[in-house]
Formats: sequence, structure tokens, C-alpha cells
Amino acid sequence: MSEELSGGLALDAMGGDLGVAESVEGLKLALTSVPDEKLKDPILVVGRETELLPALESVGLKDDPRIRVVHAEDVIGMDEKPMQAIKKKGKSSMLIALNLVKEGQAKAILSCGNTGALMGAGTIKIRPLDGVERPALATIIPGKEKFTVLIDSGANPDPNPIHFVHNAVLGANFAKIVLGVENPRIGLLTIGTEEGKGGEKIQQAHELLKSVGTAIGYEGLVEGYHLFDGDVEVIVCDGFVGNAVLKSCESLFKVISYYLKKELKKSPVRQVGALLAKGAFKGMKDHFNPDEYGSAPFLGLKAPVLKAHGGSDRYAIAGGIKIALNVIEHDLTAHILEDITKVNELLAKQG
Repeated sequence: MSEELSGGLALDAMGGDLGVAESVEGLKLALTSVPDEKLKDPILVVGRETELLPALESVGLKDDPRIRVVHAEDVIGMDEKPMQAIKKKGKSSMLIALNLVKEGQAKAILSCGNTGALMGAGTIKIRPLDGVERPALATIIPGKEKFTVLIDSGANPDPNPIHFVHNAVLGANFAKIVLGVENPRIGLLTIGTEEGKGGEKIQQAHELLKSVGTAIGYEGLVEGYHLFDGDVEVIVCDGFVGNAVLKSCESLFKVISYYLKKELKKSPVRQVGALLAKGAFKGMKDHFNPDEYGSAPFLGLKAPVLKAHGGSDRYAIAGGIKIALNVIEHDLTAHILEDITKVNELLAKQG
């Protein structure tokens, strides 16, 4: 990598299930809709030049000054064991992109690749922020009227109580930038809203959150019923629960969509009704479409590491790029560090 190489976002173009062409199409969509002021630095597109250059040429981006190609001869597969891949594939697109961030030649990374490898290598190379013990994945989920940040959605399945507090700070700062909420309200997910509900760790985390609540906007306990109500903008949980919630919701939405289509095709009358309600169905689909928020940031590191779904299409990749550029523009990491330091000082005073 050249010493003179400098950019904003490092895009791993090789890691997704749909291939380089879909990543490049997503890049084109993002560049079409992103204002020039958000692109103060070029996007560094990392991957095999033999595949990247023809794909970029096919969409008219080969010589675009807003991007620069960084060659990477290898790829980490979805089925590879993360630690083995990290050790053996130093020339992969993911690890080269992470190195660009580590060396200060890029400000953030977005990848559709192997989640375990991205989180593991991100933690090793980028390192956690001072004061953050365990980074966490933040995912945006749709609600009745607005969206909510769910954190942690899979990075740390067995946190201790202080990790819940850190997750609240991480999620609140992300919500401020991506959802545009000035003072996000935070809830801790458990099995009931009454005091004493949940296991010992949840109860301890609840007490810690209450003790710093005025500094971070903690509202108290929430349960499954509140996930989509919009009563809070940030829902804090452990990575095991968050991942189970997220995947269950995705599966349920697919089941509802399948059953609805099946029932609407059962008679001519229903088919006519479906045609008349086409606009309503499209509105619902657009509201629940994850493409607008096409990446989940791995928060708590010294630079943003964003993970898009392995099966992301061009629209989801474009959404992920736009989130990454937004995070870079508003310097999310600096705001997190400031708030984490403040909260840790409050906790230390309490003993």
C-alpha cells in the first residue's frame, strides 16, 4: 500500500455473497445520491483488480475521482473459521481494508464478509477505545412510526453489567447521528418492566444504568412488547438475546409475507382486493425494508467498522455506504469516547 494513499471509507468489495458486480452497483447508487460535501475523501475500493476494474468500467466509475482502487489478491470465505482466516489471509480484501484504517489511510471500513473474521480482526487491528471493555454490534430495527437501535445484536453474548452501560452509550451516540435524535431515550430489555425482573446481571445493569441515567437518557426496563412501539430510541441487551431477536424478526417477516401472498391468490376477489391495496402493501414493504440502513456498526473501536449482511444487494450496500459516510462526517468515534469517559468517571465516583 502506498504511503500517499488516503481516503475516507475503505469498501471491501469482495466479501459479499452476490459478488463484486453487486458491490460496484451499490457503490454507483451511493455515489449518485450522496452530496459532494460528504465525499471530502475518496472511497477506497478494495478487491482483485482483475475483477474490480471491469466491473467499475461497466458502470462508468473506472476513472471516477471519487474512488480509488486498492488491489487485494485474496478473499475470506463465509464458511472459513475466523481466526484461521485472520492468520492465513493477510492479503485478503477484508484485512487489507482493515489495515488501511489501522494505518490512518482510511477512516472506516464497510464489509459484507465473514462476520466473525471482521469482528475478530477489527478488534485486533483497530483496538477498542479507551474505556470500552467490549465492542458491540448495533442494528436498526423498524417500528410503528420510527426506527430504533438494538444493541448488542451479536458481538458479546455474555456481558457483565458494565458492558450494558457501555452499550447504552454506544447505541445512543449512533442513534443521534443515524436517526437524527438529539436526546435518545434508552431502555434495557428484560422479561418485564417491574423492578427485579430478569436475571442477576440484568438487575445489576439496571442499577448501574439508573445511577448514570441523567447523563445518558436511561428510561428504565422494557420488554418484548416495546421493541417496535417507539417508546425508546435505543434498546440495550446482551448479544445472545439481540441476535435471537433480530433473526426471529427477519424470519417472521418472511413468513408473514409468504402467507399474505398465498392467501391473496386464493380467489379472484382477493386478487382484485390485492391489486386495489397495492399501494398500501408497497408502503409497508418500504417501511420494513432494511436497505436504507444497510449495515450494522461494530461500535466501541478506535475507528468505525461496519458490517453489511452477506447477502446484501446493491440497494443494501448503497445504504451501508451512506451510513458509513454519515458516521465519518459526524466523527462518531470522538463523541463515543467523550461520553464513555464521562460515564466511567461517574461510575468510578460511586465505587
